[in-house]
Amino acid sequence: MQDVFGQALHDYYQNSIRDPLLLHNEYGPPEEIPVETYFYEPSEYSELEVFALQQVYGKTLDVGAASGRHAIFLQQKGIDITALDISPFCCRLMKAMGVENIAIEDVFDYQGSCYDTVYMLMNGAGVAGSIEGLKKLLYHCKKLVKQDGQILLDSTDISYLYASSSKPKDKYFGQLTFCYEYQGKMGDEFHWLYVDQQTLTQTAIQCGWRCQVIFEDETSAYLARLSR
Repeated sequence: MQDVFGQALHDYYQNSIRDPLLLHNEYGPPEEIPVETYFYEPSEYSELEVFALQQVYGKTLDVGAASGRHAIFLQQKGIDITALDISPFCCRLMKAMGVENIAIEDVFDYQGSCYDTVYMLMNGAGVAGSIEGLKKLLYHCKKLVKQDGQILLDSTDISYLYASSSKPKDKYFGQLTFCYEYQGKMGDEFHWLYVDQQTLTQTAIQCGWRCQVIFEDETSAYLARLSR
C-alpha cells in the first residue's frame, strides 16, 4: 500500500512539512487537500462535527480516524474510544498526538470489541466504496455494535456534479475513484462512496438497520444515525 495520505499528515505534524497533498478525481483537475483541517482545534470544527460528537456515548470506535483529532477530543471528555485506521503513518501520528487506544486494520477485517457507538466522520460513509460495499459494511457492523448501540456516519449528496450532464448508467452516481499524490509519489487508486439520504435509508433497511437523518447543512452534507 502506497500510504501517501498518511505520510502527508505525519510529515505535517512531525516534521512541519507543507508539501501539497493532491487528490486526483474523475470529474476535473486534481484538488489540493488542506492538510491543516485534519489538525483543527474543536473551536474550528464544522457544525456537523460538533453535533456528531455530541451524540457519541459509551464505548466507542472511530472508523478512519486519520490524525485522531476527534478521538483525542472524546478521550479528553472521558469517552472509552478506540481509533481505527488502515494507515500505518496515521496510526504512528495518532500515537504521537496522544491517542491511547489505536487499531491498525481495515474496518472490514476488524473484529474488535462490541461498541455502544461506531462513528465515521468526514464523509465517513465513503470507506464503503460502493453500494455493495455499504451493504457489506452495515452487515459487518452488526458484529461491532451492541444491540442498543448506534452508528453515526456522514455523507454528501453529490447530485450537483451532474447538473449539466447525465448520471452514469453503469454504476451508482456517488461511487467515485480517487488517487492521492504527495511529493511526486502516487498512491493506490481507491473507491469512495458519496451516498444520498434516500439510498442510505433504503440500504440500511435492507441490512436490518433503522436510519434517521439527524443533521443537514447547506452544502448537501448530512449526518445519519443508524440503530437496530
